[in-house]
Amino acid sequence: MNYIKNRKHLARFMLTVFFCVFLFSKYSVTAHATAEELAAEAEARKLLPVQSDEIENWPTGPQTSAQAAILMDANTGIILYAKNIHEKLYPASTTKILTCFLAMENGNLDDMVPFSHEAVFSVPLDGSKMGMNAGESIPLEEALYGILVASANEVSNAVAEYVSGSISDFIDLMNTRAAELGCTDSHFSNTNGLFDENHYTSVYDLALISSAFFQNEILCKISNTPRYHFEPTETQPDDFYKNNKHQLVNGEIPYEGILGGKTGYTDQSRQTLVTCAEKNGMKLICVVFKEESPEQFTDTVELFNYGFQNFQVLNVSENEDKFNIENVNFFQAENDIFGNSKPILSIDPDSYVIVPNMANFSNLDSTVDYQIEEEDHVAKIDYTYNNTYVGSAYVNLSEYAESIYQFEAMESSGNDKNKSVENNDKKQSKDTVSSSSELQQEDDKIIYINVRTVLIGVMIFASFFICFFIIRALIVNSNNSKRRKNRVDRKKHRRERIRSNFDDFDF
Repeated sequence: MNYIKNRKHLARFMLTVFFCVFLFSKYSVTAHATAEELAAEAEARKLLPVQSDEIENWPTGPQTSAQAAILMDANTGIILYAKNIHEKLYPASTTKILTCFLAMENGNLDDMVPFSHEAVFSVPLDGSKMGMNAGESIPLEEALYGILVASANEVSNAVAEYVSGSISDFIDLMNTRAAELGCTDSHFSNTNGLFDENHYTSVYDLALISSAFFQNEILCKISNTPRYHFEPTETQPDDFYKNNKHQLVNGEIPYEGILGGKTGYTDQSRQTLVTCAEKNGMKLICVVFKEESPEQFTDTVELFNYGFQNFQVLNVSENEDKFNIENVNFFQAENDIFGNSKPILSIDPDSYVIVPNMANFSNLDSTVDYQIEEEDHVAKIDYTYNNTYVGSAYVNLSEYAESIYQFEAMESSGNDKNKSVENNDKKQSKDTVSSSSELQQEDDKIIYINVRTVLIGVMIFASFFICFFIIRALIVNSNNSKRRKNRVDRKKHRRERIRSNFDDFDF
């Protein structure tokens, strides 16, 4: 009986071992096949068309294994590299760029962020977490480090509740604010980027969001932190460190000019990455979606090198010669009695375009838009290179003109309090720009007297007149002097002749 029992135990043991080996072998084969499939998919993505390469005389961009990628100037929205930039994909934890941006817009860094049961336990155990427990709290500033450095999902939820009162209300805020920033390919359904079929965006939309994010110095600093120390407090008892997995931030891949970034990963999204770098007068944002590690980092480096090495920044006000705003009479204020003329309008001195290195400012086409909503601007000039947007510049009222408008508004308000002269004048200045030809015709009928020019002319004429009389007087004096000398000489000769005649007589 014992023999039979032993044989049964042995058979069960052997069967268990065989089953485990079978499962392990099957898993290994499956995993190996999946890795091969992923590698094949990555190679196939390298062959996808790059839309920016289709622009005439545009620098050819690198072949990336990303499904979608973009390189955008953070200040102007100029796109240097475009690959499927409007394709809707899963962003994973790069979603937290928007979460932190909204926290900075609506919160106070010193405020305490409490952790509710829902914030902590609504995220999966195997997801990225910082280990916070329900009932604990940390300052908002520390929470932002938890999100951007540790990529903590429960901290994103807690910050959402702090900002909006509930996670669902915060998600509504995410979608509203994204639309305000110009996003059209996005819908967000959670605060942290965990996979959801209804949670998606495009690299273009995320670049727009990141442009706003990286305008904030504090967010740049936090997202560019390689390692952060969370110290114990009365409301958070643990002492621990968290490391940033972004290799361009933590120094694993050194790169000059990095301002910060955020990593992301889920099985469905694969690797996603947002990075910002500043160099050569450009502040570029790179977003790559659906890559395999470590290509999300190496491709980002290639894209940054492509942007910084193949493009140049040109200041508009220093290069614009089509409009000649400083020299056109229409853009000058009325002359004063001394003929001084000051410009009413001027091009924003900080505006610039980004063009390929081989291009010149003269190669650009421009269009002027007078129907703009910004009160501080009169018109906007958009520039294109081979039908591709490369920048814009605003035409502004000069400080001199604004002071004139303010004075006229004050003067008119004394006569008629119901009129807003300043706003009307500014509106008229816009209308004047759009109908410059009519005003130029009216201007031809008006005769302006430049008093300074008249005075200068009078002075020149007087100087000429005085010089004429001085020269004439000198000539006359010279002639008179010669006549006097001649008379003296004749008298002398006469006296000498008379004296010589007397010398002939002997008295």
